[in-house]
Amino acid sequence: MQFTSLLAVAIAIGIAIPAQAQISKGDVLIRARAIVVAPNERSGAVTPGFPGSRLGVDTSVAPEVDFTYMLSDHIGTELILATTKHSVSGRGTIAALDKVASTWVLPPTLTLQYHFAPKSHVRPYLGAGVNYTIFYHARASDSLVGAIGATDVHLTDSFGYALQTGIDVDISRRMFVNLDVKYIDMNTTARLDTGAAVNRARVHVDPIVAGIGVGIRL
Repeated sequence: MQFTSLLAVAIAIGIAIPAQAQISKGDVLIRARAIVVAPNERSGAVTPGFPGSRLGVDTSVAPEVDFTYMLSDHIGTELILATTKHSVSGRGTIAALDKVASTWVLPPTLTLQYHFAPKSHVRPYLGAGVNYTIFYHARASDSLVGAIGATDVHLTDSFGYALQTGIDVDISRRMFVNLDVKYIDMNTTARLDTGAAVNRARVHVDPIVAGIGVGIRL
């Protein structure tokens, strides 16, 4: 079922619940989401050894947990925690290699949110904040090793901004469903060390992170 269909069902359920105050200053909101991380990557060439080459990053699906603390009825701060695994593919002159590496990504993100209707059953919000992305357990693929020999892969960490929009819709007096979309400014330099040869490529990942899940108000 598509996100929009799930959201429509949740809104219909929320309308049927008796009116009451929903979120207030001091509340803690905990959400569990399923997220799709869809990179909008742009890559430079892998230089100096592979002119005309580029790198691509695949889409990943993973669970996510986030925590929101309401600083006031309308203002909240949210910490988002998740980790995803991505494949790095060769493009351009190295497209024949297909997958060239894989990496795990840990992108903790902190946003400041404005909740437009804290006393409503349907509560849209906007957020903006910062992201620090850690790339870990990067590994060269068999195809890359077969082409150029044993290779160590390193990806530099990234610091950037995050933009967010979402909506919470009540399904009971304390529980709600959530739809959330983020844009994360994320970039890294990929370094391939093969003996005495070192090749680098700058990659702008810039993913859209879309998630749907359930939450509880404490």
